[in-house]
Amino acid sequence: MKPKILLVENEARMRAVILMQLSDLDLVFHEAADGVRAVELLRQDDFDLVVTDLKLPGVHGMEVLRAAKEQNPDLPVIVITAYGSIENAVEAIRSGAFDYVTKPFKAERLRSCLEKALRISSLTSQVRHLRREIEARYNFDNIKGCSPEICRLLSLAGDVAATDTTVLITGESGTGKELLSRAIHFNSNRAAGPFLPINCAAIPEGLLESELFGHEAEAFTGAMKRKKGKMELANGGTLFLDEIGDMELSVQAKLLRVLESQSFFRLGGTRKIRADVRIISATNKDLARLVRQGRFREDLYYRLNVFPIHIPPLRTHPEDIPMLCHTFIREFSCALGRRPPAISQQALTRLKEQPWKGNVRELRNVIERAMILCKGEVITVKHLLLQEDTGSPLDPSDLEQLSRMLLENGPLQMERLERLLIEQAFVLSGKNVSRAARMLGLSRPTMRYRLEKFGLAE
Repeated sequence: MKPKILLVENEARMRAVILMQLSDLDLVFHEAADGVRAVELLRQDDFDLVVTDLKLPGVHGMEVLRAAKEQNPDLPVIVITAYGSIENAVEAIRSGAFDYVTKPFKAERLRSCLEKALRISSLTSQVRHLRREIEARYNFDNIKGCSPEICRLLSLAGDVAATDTTVLITGESGTGKELLSRAIHFNSNRAAGPFLPINCAAIPEGLLESELFGHEAEAFTGAMKRKKGKMELANGGTLFLDEIGDMELSVQAKLLRVLESQSFFRLGGTRKIRADVRIISATNKDLARLVRQGRFREDLYYRLNVFPIHIPPLRTHPEDIPMLCHTFIREFSCALGRRPPAISQQALTRLKEQPWKGNVRELRNVIERAMILCKGEVITVKHLLLQEDTGSPLDPSDLEQLSRMLLENGPLQMERLERLLIEQAFVLSGKNVSRAARMLGLSRPTMRYRLEKFGLAE
């Protein structure tokens, strides 16, 4: 669609000159001979750019500028002013004009100004559109579930979103900790600011400090120029520290100082930098246990754990699986450009029976594969490619039998006990070496060696 330009100029000859100078551009021009007509057109239609003379009969060009900004604050306005009236142009810039040209002007000057304004306006529009999409995607309404556990979780998240309180989100991998943290951010008074995630487990200790706090040029070998850290870049917004339980103790100490003083230094720097940042952290580890083991600072733990939110594993609320499935089906249908298929009751029953060690992330992957395999109108059990069953765990009766053997036979040699476990796992796995190895936490070659050692291999 061609950009629409409103040209406001009271001199017909000047309008004709401007239109001729810009005739090779792929634009649609609407003309107004005075300010009154310009204001009417602004109320009737949407424009991508306004070019207006400041000296107009009736309504002054400054009034046209204000009317344009009232209709759309992001609408770029280029003002034309007579030579020697620069103070008027400066006033227009202060009132929101994009740029100005002075009469008489060269065609290149007006063309360059107009192209730049349209380019920036297009980028601004794209950013605004993407931001609306992101905010809609990370709305609390997109966290699906009607179980008591999920309802309680959403209630807690909604309460804390309105504050600047530090949040600690815990839960197994794949439960949606980052999704929840983004929802908290985009429903807070910091929504207009940045949301920056950083995975503490994925970055080596030496680099994590630089990633968080930045560094000055030559602060260390390879630091060729100054770099701002995520803490500085997230100013006015939210910093999401994922896998916080994997952060090294030395970096924990520096993070604690930032939380206490709201300021920090770049590596190699001497200037203190203020940090107006909200911290949301997440982990799939038991931080309290790590504190007891001396692997996580107790003082930092209490700083981060101001408002804890625990996301339950999917296996504890299987009643939410149908709603999640329908959500993922709609999502992938849009991506694949097809009508959303239904899902059979048998398939839903099968999904509810799964252990879901990968939680919601694993379920999403299963539905994505099913959407690719399903060519008809209904997803059935045959379309579900589920993780291979690792076999049943040892039954409590087996442990009771082992206890009786210890009581009845006295000391039990470790080699005999090992043989019993290897044999039991091999039988329970249906004599599948890989499955038996997983049951005992062994590698397949080790399991094969043990089977051959005890004469159990087939």
